[in-house]
Amino acid sequence: MIWKSLLLFSVVLSANLALAAGVDGADTAWMLVSTALVLLMTPALAFFYGGMVRSKNALNTMMMSFTALGFVGISWALLGYTLAFTAGNNWIGDLSNAMLRGLGLDAQADAIKIPQVLWVAFQGTFAIITAALISGAIVDRMRFGAYLFFLTLWGLFVYAPIAHWVWGGGFLAKLGALDFAGGTVVHINAGVAALVAALVLGARKDYGRQALLPHNVPFVLLGAALLWFGWFGFNAGSAFGATAQAGLAFFNTMMAPAATLVAWSLLDLLRTGRVTAVGAATAIVVGLVVITPAAGLVSPTSGILMGLLAAFPSYFTLLWRARTRLDDSLDVFASHGVGGITGALLTGVFAQKSFNGLADGLLFGNPAQLGIQALAVVVALAYSGIGTFILLQIVGLFLPLRATHKEEGLGLDVSQHGEEAYASGEGAILVLSDQGASPNLKLARGEA
Repeated sequence: MIWKSLLLFSVVLSANLALAAGVDGADTAWMLVSTALVLLMTPALAFFYGGMVRSKNALNTMMMSFTALGFVGISWALLGYTLAFTAGNNWIGDLSNAMLRGLGLDAQADAIKIPQVLWVAFQGTFAIITAALISGAIVDRMRFGAYLFFLTLWGLFVYAPIAHWVWGGGFLAKLGALDFAGGTVVHINAGVAALVAALVLGARKDYGRQALLPHNVPFVLLGAALLWFGWFGFNAGSAFGATAQAGLAFFNTMMAPAATLVAWSLLDLLRTGRVTAVGAATAIVVGLVVITPAAGLVSPTSGILMGLLAAFPSYFTLLWRARTRLDDSLDVFASHGVGGITGALLTGVFAQKSFNGLADGLLFGNPAQLGIQALAVVVALAYSGIGTFILLQIVGLFLPLRATHKEEGLGLDVSQHGEEAYASGEGAILVLSDQGASPNLKLARGEA
């Protein structure tokens, strides 16, 4: 009964919006679903990341994703959107839509027949998940207040400009860079930001001295499953309507990560004789990342081939990183940075004009497209890396970035939130003062 009511509400809402100028009801219905699917990806990321850390940092890690929904979501609506998607110039949008000024129910554009407000919401879900991805590199050690400050600034001053360059009519768009759903804007951007943040904060105090093992692998698998589910909105929704291209993107989003899972599992079997659950979950995410820039631009066969190829660069980057002092805690750069680079370049190889209506790639007689893709990769790496470093230094002037060793030892759940993911009764909670303990904890201890 509830589902029938929700479906009826969605249909009625779509019908009402269709009365606005240029709005198509079918496209609007699909984009309502897609926006909800992409929004789901951020809580899914919370489970994916939260399961991979030690239990004493589970809540803190999950909160890093959940709070992005608020801080990045609001800053996007008020300022980020207008910087990314208004005309402006080659480098940045103008302020014509600041504070949502001038946005209403009319169609976004002749080719995008959904309400302007829905378009802003859909693009906002991308900004949220991109910023949240960075957190996987800095878990277990960054102070939460500093993280929120950094995250908000990063969404405005790093994510929004790159989105404008690629999707908002900026210079990379004019050069012909292809990025269907975010290989450059989302994954390369977040991946290199994560790498820089990990380097600036330094390694966790226990890194290299003891095994830092996942505390809940089923959470990791649940998160990967929900990410895959949400990714259908991420990629197929980037057709901006209920179109044939959305169907192509949907198919490639299903098959490319399946192919990566096969290749990754075979690599694991050949190397160790075992296939780990965390490895399988990582493979799915890598396959999704690699197909993202190409989902609606390449043939189904090329999509599967891209998924197979995706496993190799990220798999061996993970192995290399584990032998270094680089504490990218949850391998964000290997999965999203390297995966995004691989996907962006392979888009320049496999793009096919007969499917995308825009441009062919190297294999179909247009080697220049690969060069354009490479330029976009370099630009995103450089700007995101430098911008992230500068923002961290600015935040560090006002707030300490790094938790103390004592706080790390206690766990950031307690030191940053005054809560525990798994109640231990006494133990670590007792070191908190009454002023530091949350009402929930006091209640759990019978003190409220």
